[in-house]
Amino acid sequence: MMKKTLFLLTLVVAVFSGNAFAEIYKRVDADGRITYSNVKTKGATRLELDPDINTTPNDRPKAGTNKRTATPEAFPKVDKQTQNKRDDKRKDILQSELESEKAALDQAKKAYAEGESKPEVYQKKNANGTTSTFRNVAKFDEKMKDLQADVDIHQKNIELLQKELDSLR
Repeated sequence: MMKKTLFLLTLVVAVFSGNAFAEIYKRVDADGRITYSNVKTKGATRLELDPDINTTPNDRPKAGTNKRTATPEAFPKVDKQTQNKRDDKRKDILQSELESEKAALDQAKKAYAEGESKPEVYQKKNANGTTSTFRNVAKFDEKMKDLQADVDIHQKNIELLQKELDSLR
Protein backbone atom coordinates (compact mmCIF):
# COMPACT_ATOMS: atom_id res chain seq x y z
CA MET A 1 0.00 0.00 0.00
CA MET A 2 2.85 2.35 0.86
CA LYS A 3 4.59 1.72 -2.48
CA LYS A 4 1.34 2.38 -4.36
CA THR A 5 0.81 5.61 -2.44
CA LEU A 6 4.37 6.73 -3.05
CA PHE A 7 4.02 5.91 -6.75
CA LEU A 8 0.76 7.88 -7.00
CA LEU A 9 2.28 10.83 -5.20
CA THR A 10 5.32 10.74 -7.47
CA LEU A 11 3.06 10.54 -10.51
CA VAL A 12 0.96 13.46 -9.34
CA VAL A 13 4.04 15.51 -8.58
CA ALA A 14 5.56 14.65 -11.97
CA VAL A 15 2.39 15.63 -13.80
CA PHE A 16 2.02 18.91 -12.00
CA SER A 17 5.65 19.90 -11.63
CA GLY A 18 6.15 21.29 -15.13
CA ASN A 19 5.95 24.98 -15.93
CA ALA A 20 2.33 25.16 -14.81
CA PHE A 21 1.96 24.31 -11.13
CA ALA A 22 -1.41 23.27 -9.75
CA GLU A 23 -2.62 22.86 -6.21
CA ILE A 24 -2.69 19.25 -5.06
CA TYR A 25 -5.01 17.91 -2.39
CA LYS A 26 -4.74 14.75 -0.32
CA ARG A 27 -7.78 13.01 1.11
CA VAL A 28 -7.90 9.93 3.36
CA ASP A 29 -11.30 8.20 3.42
CA ALA A 30 -12.85 6.22 6.28
CA ASP A 31 -11.18 2.99 5.06
CA GLY A 32 -7.74 4.62 5.03
CA ARG A 33 -7.51 4.90 1.24
CA ILE A 34 -5.53 7.92 0.10
CA THR A 35 -6.61 9.95 -2.91
CA TYR A 36 -4.63 12.76 -4.55
CA SER A 37 -6.37 15.29 -6.75
CA ASN A 38 -6.12 18.78 -8.16
CA VAL A 39 -9.76 19.33 -7.14
CA LYS A 40 -10.50 20.21 -3.52
CA THR A 41 -13.05 17.85 -1.96
CA LYS A 42 -14.57 17.65 1.52
CA GLY A 43 -11.96 16.50 4.03
CA ALA A 44 -9.02 17.03 1.66
CA THR A 45 -5.93 18.94 2.74
CA ARG A 46 -3.78 21.01 0.42
CA LEU A 47 -0.23 19.75 -0.01
CA GLU A 48 2.52 22.34 0.14
CA LEU A 49 4.91 21.52 -2.68
CA ASP A 50 7.73 23.73 -3.87
CA PRO A 51 7.70 23.48 -7.69
CA ASP A 52 11.42 24.25 -7.97
CA ILE A 53 12.36 21.33 -5.73
CA ASN A 54 10.16 18.86 -7.61
CA THR A 55 11.32 19.68 -11.12
CA THR A 56 13.88 17.44 -12.74
CA PRO A 57 16.37 18.96 -15.16
CA ASN A 58 16.53 17.39 -18.58
CA ASP A 59 20.24 16.87 -19.20
CA ARG A 60 19.71 14.40 -22.02
CA PRO A 61 20.79 15.48 -25.49
CA LYS A 62 17.98 16.42 -27.85
CA ALA A 63 16.84 13.88 -30.40
CA GLY A 64 18.91 13.88 -33.54
CA THR A 65 22.14 14.95 -31.84
CA ASN A 66 24.74 12.22 -31.80
CA LYS A 67 26.71 13.35 -28.78
CA ARG A 68 28.37 10.32 -27.27
CA THR A 69 29.56 10.32 -23.72
CA ALA A 70 32.99 9.06 -22.87
CA THR A 71 33.31 5.57 -21.43
CA PRO A 72 33.85 5.75 -17.66
CA GLU A 73 37.35 4.84 -16.48
CA ALA A 74 36.10 1.96 -14.31
CA PHE A 75 34.09 0.42 -17.16
CA PRO A 76 35.26 -3.15 -17.89
CA LYS A 77 37.18 -3.53 -21.13
CA VAL A 78 38.10 -6.53 -23.25
CA ASP A 79 40.85 -6.89 -25.78
CA LYS A 80 40.08 -6.70 -29.51
CA GLN A 81 40.56 -10.44 -30.09
CA THR A 82 38.05 -11.33 -27.34
CA GLN A 83 35.57 -8.80 -28.70
CA ASN A 84 35.96 -10.18 -32.24
CA LYS A 85 35.25 -13.70 -30.95
CA ARG A 86 32.12 -12.42 -29.21
CA ASP A 87 31.01 -10.60 -32.35
CA ASP A 88 31.62 -13.70 -34.49
CA LYS A 89 29.58 -15.83 -32.07
CA ARG A 90 26.78 -13.26 -32.14
CA LYS A 91 26.82 -13.27 -35.96
CA ASP A 92 26.63 -17.07 -35.96
CA ILE A 93 23.65 -17.01 -33.58
CA LEU A 94 21.88 -14.35 -35.64
CA GLN A 95 22.58 -16.25 -38.87
CA SER A 96 21.18 -19.43 -37.32
CA GLU A 97 18.08 -17.56 -36.18
CA LEU A 98 17.71 -16.07 -39.67
CA GLU A 99 17.81 -19.53 -41.26
CA SER A 100 15.23 -20.81 -38.74
CA GLU A 101 12.94 -17.87 -39.48
CA LYS A 102 13.26 -18.43 -43.24
CA ALA A 103 12.26 -22.08 -42.77
CA ALA A 104 9.35 -21.01 -40.54
CA LEU A 105 8.28 -18.47 -43.18
CA ASP A 106 8.25 -21.18 -45.84
CA GLN A 107 6.07 -23.35 -43.59
CA ALA A 108 3.75 -20.41 -42.87
CA LYS A 109 3.39 -19.67 -46.59
CA LYS A 110 2.58 -23.33 -47.29
CA ALA A 111 -0.03 -23.32 -44.51
CA TYR A 112 -1.52 -20.13 -45.97
CA ALA A 113 -1.74 -21.65 -49.47
CA GLU A 114 -3.26 -24.83 -48.07
CA GLY A 115 -5.77 -22.87 -46.01
CA GLU A 116 -6.69 -20.77 -48.99
CA SER A 117 -7.45 -23.87 -51.05
CA LYS A 118 -9.74 -25.33 -48.35
CA PRO A 119 -12.74 -23.10 -47.76
CA GLU A 120 -14.67 -23.53 -44.53
CA VAL A 121 -18.01 -25.23 -45.23
CA TYR A 122 -20.94 -26.63 -43.33
CA GLN A 123 -23.77 -28.88 -44.41
CA LYS A 124 -27.47 -28.53 -43.74
CA LYS A 125 -30.22 -31.07 -44.29
CA ASN A 126 -33.07 -29.85 -46.43
CA ALA A 127 -36.73 -30.57 -45.81
CA ASN A 128 -36.80 -33.02 -48.73
CA GLY A 129 -33.98 -35.12 -47.20
CA THR A 130 -31.12 -33.85 -49.35
CA THR A 131 -28.07 -32.08 -47.97
CA SER A 132 -26.86 -28.64 -49.03
CA THR A 133 -23.32 -27.39 -48.54
CA PHE A 134 -22.67 -23.75 -47.61
CA ARG A 135 -19.49 -21.73 -47.18
CA ASN A 136 -18.75 -20.33 -43.76
CA VAL A 137 -17.18 -17.07 -44.93
CA ALA A 138 -16.63 -15.60 -41.45
CA LYS A 139 -14.77 -18.69 -40.24
CA PHE A 140 -12.72 -18.81 -43.45
CA ASP A 141 -11.80 -15.12 -43.14
CA GLU A 142 -10.76 -15.60 -39.51
CA LYS A 143 -8.61 -18.61 -40.43
CA MET A 144 -6.95 -16.71 -43.27
CA LYS A 145 -6.36 -13.69 -41.03
CA ASP A 146 -4.50 -15.88 -38.51
CA LEU A 147 -2.47 -17.56 -41.26
CA GLN A 148 -1.55 -14.18 -42.76
CA ALA A 149 -0.51 -12.89 -39.33
CA ASP A 150 1.81 -15.88 -39.00
CA VAL A 151 3.39 -15.12 -42.39
CA ASP A 152 3.73 -11.42 -41.49
CA ILE A 153 5.47 -12.08 -38.17
CA HIS A 154 8.06 -14.33 -39.79
CA GLN A 155 8.69 -11.75 -42.54
CA LYS A 156 9.14 -9.03 -39.91
CA ASN A 157 11.52 -11.23 -37.89
CA ILE A 158 13.59 -11.88 -41.02
CA GLU A 159 13.78 -8.14 -41.76
CA LEU A 160 14.92 -7.38 -38.21
CA LEU A 161 17.48 -10.18 -38.11
CA GLN A 162 18.86 -9.13 -41.50
CA LYS A 163 19.08 -5.51 -40.34
CA GLU A 164 20.97 -6.61 -37.23
CA LEU A 165 23.36 -8.76 -39.26
CA ASP A 166 23.95 -5.92 -41.73
CA SER A 167 24.87 -3.59 -38.85
CA LEU A 168 27.56 -6.03 -37.70
CA ARG A 169 29.33 -6.19 -41.08
